[in-house]
Amino acid sequence: MSDDGGFSAAGLDRMRRVMTGFVDRGELPGFVALVHRRGHTHVIEAGALEAGGDAPMRRDTLFRIASLTKAVTAAAAMILVEECRLRLDDPLHHLLPELADRRVLRRLDGLLDDTVPAERPITLRDALTFTLGYGVSFLPEGLPPITQAMLDTGVDNGPDGPPCGPDEWLKRLGALPLAHQPGAGWLYNTGADVAGVLIARAAGRPLEDFLRERIFEPLGMRDTGYTVPAADTGRIAASYTTDPGTGALVRRPDPRDGAYDRPPVFPGGSGGPGLLSTVDDYRAFLRMLLDGGRYPGGRLLSRPSVELMTTDRLTPEQKAGNGMFLGSGGWGFGLAVDGRRDDLFVRPGRFGWTGGLGTSAYADPGEDMIGIVFTQRAMTSPEPPHHFQDFWTTAYAAIDD
Repeated sequence: MSDDGGFSAAGLDRMRRVMTGFVDRGELPGFVALVHRRGHTHVIEAGALEAGGDAPMRRDTLFRIASLTKAVTAAAAMILVEECRLRLDDPLHHLLPELADRRVLRRLDGLLDDTVPAERPITLRDALTFTLGYGVSFLPEGLPPITQAMLDTGVDNGPDGPPCGPDEWLKRLGALPLAHQPGAGWLYNTGADVAGVLIARAAGRPLEDFLRERIFEPLGMRDTGYTVPAADTGRIAASYTTDPGTGALVRRPDPRDGAYDRPPVFPGGSGGPGLLSTVDDYRAFLRMLLDGGRYPGGRLLSRPSVELMTTDRLTPEQKAGNGMFLGSGGWGFGLAVDGRRDDLFVRPGRFGWTGGLGTSAYADPGEDMIGIVFTQRAMTSPEPPHHFQDFWTTAYAAIDD
């Protein structure tokens, strides 16, 4: 038995062999993986910053963490809630008038002008739990008109974030009806961007500035942000997708490629998909949540706030039809929460999320454990790819106590 975080040396070696196999077979250009338990951290790096390149993957490589941004946004919102500058159940339209007097589709697959009035205003709680009525919708027969309209107007631009500024983005969003009544169901993604704009307006400053002062600097997350110093842009990993016909890796178009030292089109940063970070920086954020809001220099959030964030807040009715995203678990504030034990690594109370550009990070209070794996390969569906599954399997199988 090992006392090195309770991991066995053989188990960690198996993790390294399994994960480097994805690079050796050309399925990943590279990756950085981290496991942390009981104060001990182990990191594995393999491959290169870009396919066929010479620059090696390193522990301090910067990745676009995409939807792992959402939990950070939720933590920022809870800081303002604790200071009574925001309230979970106050209407958002006090600060976001663009979202006042909502109309709601009579049915998800209906025409955009076939609506009824909203039964109540949208709240911050709705935005953080993704039950506000805006978000990604799927139907067996394809995308419903409301989802297509969000794509056509740039309201939903996937992991690249909004293609316009916050005011224009909210104007475009406000021109669309809700897919369902506020609080009635769970729809992915858009709530985080709404929360990000709300935080910026409540704080009276760009979201990135607030995050840097209130979260990144206290936690020592020196490499996390929406922009990167010019001297560090060479540490950013390239991004890839897969050719649907051949499965080959293809360089993914990046609207900010070569410009990460300048502000994004969405000034201040998107609350949903926009941050860049490293495995050690994100470990510091998850460690704070595992420690009930504490960090070595003090306290970032109260324990009750962290419990709100990391506990399933959805009813069975709100989860209906979302098994593709949530499995048997649910959603807290900005992150998923596991339900029953469905696998080696799926256990009640584990919380975290994945990023569509190839990142995954979860914390397990029961094991006092954090796992993070950052890759450059974008996801093609909500189902976790094999390299995610195998990382989590080998991480839990390495537990030796």
